[in-house]
Amino acid sequence: MAHRRSRRDLICEAALELAAEGGNHALTHQAIDARLGLARGSTSYYYRTRRALVSAAVAHLTARSRERFHAVVPSAPPSSIDEAAGVIAAELEMLLGERRRDVLARYALMADVFGDDELRADLASCLFSRPAASALMDALGAADATGAAGDLVGLLEGLVFDVAIGARVFDPGTSPAESLRVPVRRWIEALVGRH
Repeated sequence: MAHRRSRRDLICEAALELAAEGGNHALTHQAIDARLGLARGSTSYYYRTRRALVSAAVAHLTARSRERFHAVVPSAPPSSIDEAAGVIAAELEMLLGERRRDVLARYALMADVFGDDELRADLASCLFSRPAASALMDALGAADATGAAGDLVGLLEGLVFDVAIGARVFDPGTSPAESLRVPVRRWIEALVGRH
């Protein structure tokens, strides 16, 4: 029996699609109603205010991201820098490929959460896990695993932005994971303190 998604899930999915396609200004209650073929005011019934709608979209994106993360990341942290670089590069390739919509929606929603510390923190942590990065840095022997994890997440955030919206392009004939593995490996080596 196929799982039937709830109306709230459908609204959140539509919100992410609209934000990814047209930026935060494209995300309105009326646009979601139109996208889903709902009667006017249906989205407002579930999420009265824009903040409630954005909050639900961020929570939905975060839950999706965590599910995907746990489905692809090994249960134990990688034991070598090469293995770690491969796992991270594969995750980045997924974010920039099949999950590109989520990445673009996240960037679009940033304008909405700027003055809201709670939503900003939720959105900031929805694609990368600092605790997982800290466990990885600890497993690889970093002297300051927490600091190294923060730096790694910051570097990965910049790399994702550069590929998704910036000027970085991949060499023809090379998969994104192969291209991403090189800088990720360099960063991990530097953060762990091995050269």
